[in-house]
Amino acid sequence: MARIHKLPVSVVNRIAAGEVVERPASAVKELLENALDASPSRVDVALEQGGIGLVRVVDDGGGIEADDLPLAVTAHATSKLRVAEDLERIQTLGFRGEALASIGEVSRLVIRSRTPHGTGASLTVDGGRVGEVMPEGCGVGTTVEVHQLFGNVPARRAFLRAPQTEWSHASEAFVRTALAHPRVAMSLTHNGRRIHDLAAVTAWRDRVGGLFGAALGTRLIEITAEDGEILIRGLVGRPEDDMAGTRLQHLFVAGRPFRDRSILHAVQEGYRGLLLSGRQPIVFLSFEMPADMVDVNVHPAKMEVRFREPSRLYRLVLSALRTAFLQQDMGTSLKAPEPAWPSQRETTASPAFAPWFGQPQKQPPSPAPVAAQRSSPLWEQAEPTPSAGTGPHAAAGGGGHQTSAWAGERAVQMHDRYIVVECGDGIEVIDQHALHERVLYERLKASVADGHLEVQPLLIPERIELEAADLELVMGHAEALAKAGMRVEPFGGSTVIVTSKPVLAGNASAAEIVREVLDRLAAVASGGDAAMLVDEVLHGLACRAAIKAGDPLSRDEVDALVRDRRMVRESHHCPHGRPTSLVLSRQDLDRQFRRT
Repeated sequence: MARIHKLPVSVVNRIAAGEVVERPASAVKELLENALDASPSRVDVALEQGGIGLVRVVDDGGGIEADDLPLAVTAHATSKLRVAEDLERIQTLGFRGEALASIGEVSRLVIRSRTPHGTGASLTVDGGRVGEVMPEGCGVGTTVEVHQLFGNVPARRAFLRAPQTEWSHASEAFVRTALAHPRVAMSLTHNGRRIHDLAAVTAWRDRVGGLFGAALGTRLIEITAEDGEILIRGLVGRPEDDMAGTRLQHLFVAGRPFRDRSILHAVQEGYRGLLLSGRQPIVFLSFEMPADMVDVNVHPAKMEVRFREPSRLYRLVLSALRTAFLQQDMGTSLKAPEPAWPSQRETTASPAFAPWFGQPQKQPPSPAPVAAQRSSPLWEQAEPTPSAGTGPHAAAGGGGHQTSAWAGERAVQMHDRYIVVECGDGIEVIDQHALHERVLYERLKASVADGHLEVQPLLIPERIELEAADLELVMGHAEALAKAGMRVEPFGGSTVIVTSKPVLAGNASAAEIVREVLDRLAAVASGGDAAMLVDEVLHGLACRAAIKAGDPLSRDEVDALVRDRRMVRESHHCPHGRPTSLVLSRQDLDRQFRRT
């Protein structure tokens, strides 16, 4: 066995860099935390090539003394801890003293700083080699520049993704930090283009609106929960504003973004019965508690924390959500006549799945039949049914049930959301939205694959206002959108116009489609190839264009859906993986009615 020896400082710093600095987003996060610990009124972030070429963070905080600059880039040197007991009451975002030393080991790092009563100075660290402190004319505060991250570590640089992907991660790091510190003005620039310019605000709702659009900010519901020394404040989305992904779920404690499966599970439980399977709520939660009740020193990148009483927090989150929804009339006050935030939801709450609502809700009257109004190609291709089913609901409009027959099968729509079909040895219950989504998805995919996707140019292009980061995401994936029939062009500022969409999208608005697609593109941007991105766009198109639970269907529409399930593969599951139907055999029915 080889003799034990102490590792050189450069090796120690490079190992630490592997834990602390995974990609440009990691550098953005660490430098933002250092900047905020300096009590600034403003922080500006600039990136080039997604942060691979440059990360620059400028703050107007207290600055660093010129004599302390060499210590600032030394491992485990910090102004934030003195003794071991300080770890139990950490009040700052940074505390380990590893970030600058680790970043300087794998890049060219330049620091310029001046304190209110000192003189400006600069220091350069190039691949771990620390230069001399030099006089520098600069304003009060600190500027840190990271040039060519991993430029001196080719093996690590090879693992970085494309600049657009790295930009996506870096902008998310900025957004999380900006959400946690609304009282600090912040900006984000990418390749010379200003993406975010956020004023300092006192209301968290205003910071959320500044990042994700005022329309969303005004629709969020405020929640609070308090138990002794623990206080939870939050802004949560209305059930009808659900999302395909989790990009609008953010948790914070003591100004620090973090992840926690238990708390997110409590969120899901709070929305149980209000969302379709696979859909995600919008949630922004902030936890306030004594420092000794949370351990932030359990993860190298400080993205995970450990709470002293996690079950207590779980109960508080669940209680806060349920109380908020109990205090709202789900049929009126939670629903705007024309939602400013494009609705993502297919159905309203059902008392059967929300027992904590108390009294069952009254079912809204069914709207008039929409067969004459619907324009989806699925219905246009439906052939007239030669014979109608028999029974009390055979006629159109018979109490909300539509009975039909096709190829010897009898089918009836129930509650404007399910279709019950008599099959060979029992009955099959079909989820009309899930099945139609699968049908549309398979047709869209086949059309794209054979190059015959029918595209409908819009006579009047539809304009869509996007949050700045979403604009970058849409334009960065314009080619994938175009392959799926969605042609999107910039229109100035944060506005885009949609000039075409697939004919199969029917009456689904371009705004709804783009919002749905954004969630999916954000979820796969970190590792998706071109084909996967196009496929995610098709998923979003199918979801928005499919009939919804609550849509009454004509007899011909029921026939078309029952018929077309036999013409697509994998018709037993929708693109999200949810079942499109369930079968009850005659034996199952006999057993339930005790005939066996």
